[in-house]
Amino acid sequence: MTNPQLLPDAVDRAAHRSGQVCSLPPSVCGVSLHGWVKCGGGISLFVGLIKYKLLHQSILLLLLLLLFQLLRSGHTSYSLGRTLGSTFTFLCRYSLYTRTKLGYMFYKRQMKKAREKYPAGHSRAQPTNINGIKIIPVPVLSDNYSYVIIDTASSLAAVVDPADPQFVQACLEEEGVTLEAILCTHKHWDHSGGNRALRRLHSSCRVYGNLMDNIPGLTHPLTDKDTIDVGTRLRFRAFYTPGHTVGHMIYLLDGRAFGGPSSLFSGDLVFLSGCGRMFEGSASTMLSSLDTVGSLNDDTLLWPGHEYAEDNLLFAAEVEPGNVVREQKLQWVLQQRGQRLCTCPSTLAEEKQYNPFLRSHTQDLHRALGLQQNQDEDWTSYRARVLEELRRQKDIYKAR
Repeated sequence: MTNPQLLPDAVDRAAHRSGQVCSLPPSVCGVSLHGWVKCGGGISLFVGLIKYKLLHQSILLLLLLLLFQLLRSGHTSYSLGRTLGSTFTFLCRYSLYTRTKLGYMFYKRQMKKAREKYPAGHSRAQPTNINGIKIIPVPVLSDNYSYVIIDTASSLAAVVDPADPQFVQACLEEEGVTLEAILCTHKHWDHSGGNRALRRLHSSCRVYGNLMDNIPGLTHPLTDKDTIDVGTRLRFRAFYTPGHTVGHMIYLLDGRAFGGPSSLFSGDLVFLSGCGRMFEGSASTMLSSLDTVGSLNDDTLLWPGHEYAEDNLLFAAEVEPGNVVREQKLQWVLQQRGQRLCTCPSTLAEEKQYNPFLRSHTQDLHRALGLQQNQDEDWTSYRARVLEELRRQKDIYKAR
């Protein structure tokens, strides 16, 4: 599948062609991808991977470009070695997690540990019923959400990101519904790991996603703004939203078919008061994807891929301490999490008021970050710079 939206710079384009990791700023180096990036690593791992040909030439190109940039910027040899070392380590771990069986084995191990720790799920979730359309958050792994969406009139269902097939299958059986479609937002195992197992149980089930992301079990590749119908009342529109991964998609359930608000299943693009890391795209790429979310109706319900609400709102409090709406939402979230209750959905109207990653256009955020637009800088480039600085600060905040 060829997608018309190109990644913005030379490194992104090279990685895009290969399906490998795109440009990663030094701020993300050494940061975990749900625990994997924290495991093992070092320059010896890099050498070993080169020996066994597990890294693509695009990674070498990226490292050479990084080396060239650092030399141009006048880094000391100590700083250079430290930065390159952490970059090598991160890229090796990320590549192993996303492109090899070792990553799948790690995911299976994490799933087993989460089932033992949270036999009933990490949170208590309540179904939302809108005119006969039932949306059930299924808490899986340590903080993920899968979603079962049911048309109660026909007993047909779709599932978004079935990371733990055992938990999702239990929900389907309890509801007594037929699984028609799996909508996968991206390739990371904590979102796609249950695709094949569920399809073995439901042989007619279709698996949707972006071909560029190498979705496990994919049967129906999607492009931007494709529609997916499940029965007569479940109509989803897929939006291509790269940045977190090169082929990330989000899914909008059209509320017009059942006389209710639409629902956005955002994967790792947008969370309550947050957004995903830019693992495989630049700030400009991510900004374009976030603007896709910002263009949707304010009454759209947001169903994110992770339970990150408390941490995200605490970070937002540091960025915009005077935001009254954010403080009100934080107090509500603290009450919910004190009882291990799910915090989704929110609405896009809410998110636009307190989610800093959807507020890169606001003067309040610019002042909070101490940024100003340069005279020769266009508005979109400036907003991308704001987003990049915001993401850098969030990465530092999470690392504390």
